[in-house]
Amino acid sequence: MLTRLVCVLMVCAALVSPALAQNRAKIERDFQTWLLQEIWPAARKAGVSRSTFDRSFRGVSLNWDLPDLVPPGSNRQAPRAQRQAEFGAPGRYFGRGAVNGASATGRQMAKRHSAILTQVEKRTGVPGRIILAIWGRESAYGKAAIPHNAFQVLGTKAFMSRRAAFFRAELIAALQIAETGQVPNQSMKSSWAGALGQPQFMPSSFLKFAADGDGDGRADIWTSEADTIASIGAYLDHHGWDRRRDWGFEVRLPASVSCTLEGPDQGRRVRDWEKLGITRVSGRPFPNHERRGEAYLMLPAGRNGPAFLVTPNFYVLKDYNKSDLYALFVGHVGDRIQFGVGDFVAPWGRVDKMLRSEVAALQRGLEALGHDVGGADGLAGFKTRRSIGRWQETQGAAATCFPDKQIMAKLAR
Repeated sequence: MLTRLVCVLMVCAALVSPALAQNRAKIERDFQTWLLQEIWPAARKAGVSRSTFDRSFRGVSLNWDLPDLVPPGSNRQAPRAQRQAEFGAPGRYFGRGAVNGASATGRQMAKRHSAILTQVEKRTGVPGRIILAIWGRESAYGKAAIPHNAFQVLGTKAFMSRRAAFFRAELIAALQIAETGQVPNQSMKSSWAGALGQPQFMPSSFLKFAADGDGDGRADIWTSEADTIASIGAYLDHHGWDRRRDWGFEVRLPASVSCTLEGPDQGRRVRDWEKLGITRVSGRPFPNHERRGEAYLMLPAGRNGPAFLVTPNFYVLKDYNKSDLYALFVGHVGDRIQFGVGDFVAPWGRVDKMLRSEVAALQRGLEALGHDVGGADGLAGFKTRRSIGRWQETQGAAATCFPDKQIMAKLAR
């Protein structure tokens, strides 16, 4: 029976493949025409020479293996399939290997690059430990492979992805980088999403923030560690890093303080959070200058994990990457690099295994009740977490502020 099934599948593949190949061949031709008729005029207007344009796209074809592609003729607005992606437990982001590895290597890099880190911190106010933690997360301090041709990635996504307009602008920015001659085209390597070099800048960010840290007159974020450090510092400085503040503190959250108070739109002065009974897990008092400043409750796993008071600098880190967990990882690893702190005091609790589609259904149920969940995307951000808590409180239940199977069964739509 299995042999017969395999034979049937092989026959079907033989019948379909030529048609598929023919369609792809046409789309490839359309891509080359699109480059000449649409991208070249826009690039020329942006100051790119024809020689740079031709050199950048020599041998470039579509990369059909990239995610989130919408070939011509498809519906760009079609919702993304969410059947397979599992909603991740926040604690997974802080695997021991990832945290310990980034911290240990970060301490080595702090010694190796102490001079440039000190210079950048004096100039921008961004602590060296934070720069190192971002560098470690983005590219494992330059050890991670960055294998893709940036022009192929950006060209493919600008031609046929759901965010075509965004990637088109980034493609033009990449051509402008090539035009400067700072980076040889063969070195214009990116991630599968088009992010460049060790700090993983999109091309538009490279044009704005890439900095020369080693004094050679170029901003080489692919091979220069000093330039990478200077560029990350410049990025955070531009986005508002406050040299007077830390990024945040792990805290003990009394049962009397509702988890629905989470969010950057519900800030209070640290001393006012103290009045509610919130204290640092270390037992040390908050620094006096921090007590006067505003902070925000952040509960990445609701009541099922550690609690934090974070400062506006935490949200500067989110300008680098929109994830709460990313910003928390950077702050935590930075503290381990410089201060030798250990794991979070509070453990990550158990979280029900759910699919993103299930979380999205729960979010739609909350939206139907008038809650702002930040969009039914299957990701439980702070708006979703506190909306769950507010709904729980209306039901007379203790707020946990995190999705689970029981809540989903009552709210899913």
